[in-house]
Amino acid sequence: MDVINALGRRKTSIARVYISKGKGKVTINDRDSKEYVNTEFLHNKIMHPFAVTETDGKYDVKVNVSGGGINGQVDAIALGISRALVKENAEYKPALKAEGLMTRDPRMVERKKPGQKKARKRFQFSKR
Repeated sequence: MDVINALGRRKTSIARVYISKGKGKVTINDRDSKEYVNTEFLHNKIMHPFAVTETDGKYDVKVNVSGGGINGQVDAIALGISRALVKENAEYKPALKAEGLMTRDPRMVERKKPGQKKARKRFQFSKR
């Protein structure tokens, strides 16, 4: 096994994930993951696929992520890591699927419609 790549998306965030055998180093946009994601909750979300498959510290992860906010990016990274782990070993899929890590969240921002202030909000109505 050399390098396995996978793609993860969430809202407008796109994460390209590359995993290879290693010591468990996670690099996001050429920065350490704890530096890039300074919240412990979000860092745990990134590491959740490894915890589910019991592969903590077995793979080095390099991520290029762009677009969206930090929460969308973290969800995209988790999906990308999950997909890469399944490419590595198909036996991980049932455990990851049970945790909801293999599902791409389809929710996107609704588009703004013409003649309205926002997607659903209307301009103020004046009767007279």
